Amino acid sequence: MSAEKVFDQTELAKFNGQDGQPAYVAVAGVVYDVTGVDAWAGGKHHGNLAGQELTSVIDGKSPHGRKVLKNLPVVGQYQD
Repeated sequence: MSAEKVFDQTELAKFNGQDGQPAYVAVAGVVYDVTGVDAWAGGKHHGNLAGQELTSVIDGKSPHGRKVLKNLPVVGQYQD
């Protein structure tokens, strides 16, 4: 990606996986596209919603941690 897109909270919230929108999540300043991940169907995964910054969830509650992120497309960076 030549010019990386920068997302803030408002911009990221638009990508919630609802109404035909892609599903993006931010973790540690990186925005990932989870649209094609079956577990994120409809923008929801184990009570978490796409379009949000989820670092504390991934680091504190997720059994798989950040290792699953390495296979996801990166779409930009997150700055709050």
